Amino acid sequence: MRRREALVLSLLCGAWAASAGVEAGAANDWPMARGDAARSGYCPGSLPPAPAVRWIHRTRHAPRPAWTAQDTRMTFDHAHQPVVAGDTLLFGSSADCKVYALDARTGEERWTFFTGGPVRLAPAVSGDRAFVASDDGFLYCLGVAGGAVLWKHRGGPRDDMVLGNDRLVSRWPVRGGPAVAGGAVYAAAGIWPSEGIYVFALDAATGKVLWVNDSAGAITMPQPHGGAEAASGISAQGHLVVAGDTLLVPTGRAVPAALSRADGRFLYFHLQQYGQRGGAEIVAAGDMFFNGGALFDVGSGMARHAEAGARCAAATPARLVIAKDDALFAFDRPNFWKTEETVDRLGKKTTKQVRSAPLWSAANPARSAVALIAAGGDVVVGGAGRVAVLDLASGAQKIEMPVDGVPYGLAAAGGRLYASTDQGAIVCLGAGEGPALTWLPAAARADDSAGRAAAAEIVALAKVTDGYCADLGCGDGALALALARQTNLTIMAIDGDPANVAAARRMLDAAGLYGTRVTVVEGDPATPPFPNLFANLVVSGRSALRGAPPPAPEAVTRVLRPSGGVACIGPAGALTATTRPALDGAGDWTHQYCDAGNAGCSADAIARGPLRVLWFRDPDFAVPSRHGRGPAPLVMGGRMYVEGADGVRCIDIYNGRTLWEHALPGILAAYDQEHLMGTAGTGSNMCATEDGLYVQTGARCLRIDPATGRRQAAFEAPPLPDGTPGTWGVIACTDGLLLGTLADTAHIVKWRFLSGDMRTQFTEGRLLLALDARDGGEKWRFQPAHRIRHNTLAAGGGRVYLIDRPAAQGDRLDAPAKKAGEAPAHPPGVLIALRLADGSRAWTATGDIFGTVLIASDEHDVLLMTYQDTRFKLDSEAGGRMAAFRASTGERLWDVREAYRSRPIVSGRTIYAEPGAWDLLTGERREGFTLARSYGCGTLSGSPRLLLFRSATLGYVDLDRGSATVNYGGIRPGCWINVIPAGGLVLMPDAARKCVCSYLISASVALEPAPVEVHVR
Repeated sequence: MRRREALVLSLLCGAWAASAGVEAGAANDWPMARGDAARSGYCPGSLPPAPAVRWIHRTRHAPRPAWTAQDTRMTFDHAHQPVVAGDTLLFGSSADCKVYALDARTGEERWTFFTGGPVRLAPAVSGDRAFVASDDGFLYCLGVAGGAVLWKHRGGPRDDMVLGNDRLVSRWPVRGGPAVAGGAVYAAAGIWPSEGIYVFALDAATGKVLWVNDSAGAITMPQPHGGAEAASGISAQGHLVVAGDTLLVPTGRAVPAALSRADGRFLYFHLQQYGQRGGAEIVAAGDMFFNGGALFDVGSGMARHAEAGARCAAATPARLVIAKDDALFAFDRPNFWKTEETVDRLGKKTTKQVRSAPLWSAANPARSAVALIAAGGDVVVGGAGRVAVLDLASGAQKIEMPVDGVPYGLAAAGGRLYASTDQGAIVCLGAGEGPALTWLPAAARADDSAGRAAAAEIVALAKVTDGYCADLGCGDGALALALARQTNLTIMAIDGDPANVAAARRMLDAAGLYGTRVTVVEGDPATPPFPNLFANLVVSGRSALRGAPPPAPEAVTRVLRPSGGVACIGPAGALTATTRPALDGAGDWTHQYCDAGNAGCSADAIARGPLRVLWFRDPDFAVPSRHGRGPAPLVMGGRMYVEGADGVRCIDIYNGRTLWEHALPGILAAYDQEHLMGTAGTGSNMCATEDGLYVQTGARCLRIDPATGRRQAAFEAPPLPDGTPGTWGVIACTDGLLLGTLADTAHIVKWRFLSGDMRTQFTEGRLLLALDARDGGEKWRFQPAHRIRHNTLAAGGGRVYLIDRPAAQGDRLDAPAKKAGEAPAHPPGVLIALRLADGSRAWTATGDIFGTVLIASDEHDVLLMTYQDTRFKLDSEAGGRMAAFRASTGERLWDVREAYRSRPIVSGRTIYAEPGAWDLLTGERREGFTLARSYGCGTLSGSPRLLLFRSATLGYVDLDRGSATVNYGGIRPGCWINVIPAGGLVLMPDAARKCVCSYLISASVALEPAPVEVHVR
């Protein structure tokens, strides 16, 4: 941590003002989010007895929140958050990246100011200055009178940008909303702990850095699950809170962290202790603060009382009001705690402090609670579609009124009440008569004639009309405007001339496109701060329309998407289009365990550590519960296929954009449970080739077009030899064949964790089919003498391998309970290799065929037989042994007894399984390699340079640098495999659904190799 200058004098001068909520503002102002630096939600000025709507201001675009998925716990940007200083109301827009200043009395717009990214948090006003946090990575100091920039401060170390929730944002967005107290402004940049979190204090007058804490994100500390520890400290998402000499930092989904206001020193962050609580909203009230439905002690961070169902709070000098969805409660704040005498188990009398009874309670007239404030003698609650005012002294309802949308933002100032909704409307209620003023956005207007012909030429040549476009040297934005109107592209533009940038922003804003469709940043087009590999199309406005030199080739290459991205560069009338091929060394992941051979390890030679984020997105696609262990994501040709609860989504791996969805209602219903088996036992119902994505639904196996998501064919499961209907089991594709078992639907295994419906969780097959992968014609079938365990089906080298073995009766739901220490009976089987060409038997191996998993290595002509000895395993997974065979002949090469506790994977000549590594050709343990990880119930995936797994948060081993586990913090993987190295990246679509643990961020992410010289943590 870098400490610049202590704030001792400022603290002494400003401590009372900050705790009282009157920092640098008149008593009737609302200068910061929730009224003051403590976020008390209180203004001493009263509201009129019967407030009426005086004006309504509607922005062109509704807010574009960062996080909207289930259990996000972050609603700070679901509405424009207004602040009021004198007769000026200010708010920022997450849609068009602007700060707005309105006349607080009439709602008329006074001025606007463009930042370089979404503005998600409320400004903070002190005197004649407004402090604005932007996702572009800067904290701006603007003059309240006209919006002039007085100074700005970059929170992170560089200008890097990434795609965050489909927007261009800094790698270190300023998501710690500003608070002003004692002459200092506090804010924070960065949301990913492993890339650096920067909490800082600046002199409010000059912008001079007083201190920076840049180390709290890298703390090694306990994580939400018991026994979990990782190098993953704080994040910063939400409005910072001043509580006396303590600065509370909202960490996103978790409880707050605390720093010293004087020097930024880290004080506490009780993540594991309160592992299912938290959220971005914090209300400080003297020596306690409210967060996530509980009251905590500011000094220690320890919870003192949890109020079941509590959503919001507001603190006045005399009252603490708590709102639930159905009721409100008011407490005597100075006497909130009372001492109560109790008797312990031994009969000894003790005393403890408990919450006092409420002064009053009342039904919540808003019928839900998303926002709560107090103004003078009133309390105001916002719920879905309505705002209500109650008497603070008695709880009696005064008024209730409907609003358009959900009023996440409430403010009170100057005798007026302001309600801001998720629809982009700000409603002002106050005293007075006469009709309300309504301010609507101006009609979209802008002349695109200057770029129209060039845009049409680009569309005709490149044939790219969807996705992301990079305009390197956009000039005045004329080409970007025309392209936006002729396509569905989202355009990221850059120019080095500030006048061009300002003109382009104004024009695109007038057209109604700025922020939502086109974003313009100021910078050198030769070294744009844009993300790597993201752009489906690269153009240059200055080159096309003004004859300027084309952008630097290295800049084009760096941002252009592999596997089909098009650069269309040159002067209009002579444009040339170049399509980028796949990255050399990039690997695919086409089956549950990477390939038809079950290696669990891709051939990707690019992905390596250290890792940094390339893009992240809200987890807005419903996947099964993490305890249901759904199928792994698949990647081929730059596309990622994610199977959800009701269908399949296809995603561009380089920018996170959804390409298509194919609805399959209830497809993974059996996996949306808490049984903790899923694909660990069943194998996957999905595999991919260049020609098709194959998904079996039970009765049918569908072939879906990878480019469009349309169904191309459906292959019915044939009946079993006894005439009973067939049900597809595990499937795989190789050598132009679709391989699939017909499941043993009578073999129902027992759940591994909590009780679940296992009637369609099939682990054994009765028959193996080989179909033509294009038309579904049957090529051959194999009837085993007993059963085929799904995890033993592996293909490679022109052969398919399986173990024909009696089904594991000890795994069954109806199996008799075994005695402690008793191993379930599971007779050995026969190891069989069949020729893929015709299904004929290539060889058979007998004699203690013990395994439950087969892995085929074409490279080394080895077939590995192991167990899947993991947490929550089937009883038949005895573990402690592995053996290898010559894949071409069936000769047993070695057989060793070794303890391991993960599903083994094969990378080249090495077998990896926690906690060690073994030579594939000899079975010898590799000395000097030990894999140690923290808590995690998933298993390994890998590539030649990486091992990936859960170690509390996402964990990995950079094999170029040894065997040490490294964390990418703040986020957790799922409970089996959802982290894969492919396409030169590490991809982790969300698979943590229904986890209520307070990991700081819930998202789908893509990570890329970071240049070692600029890696932060």
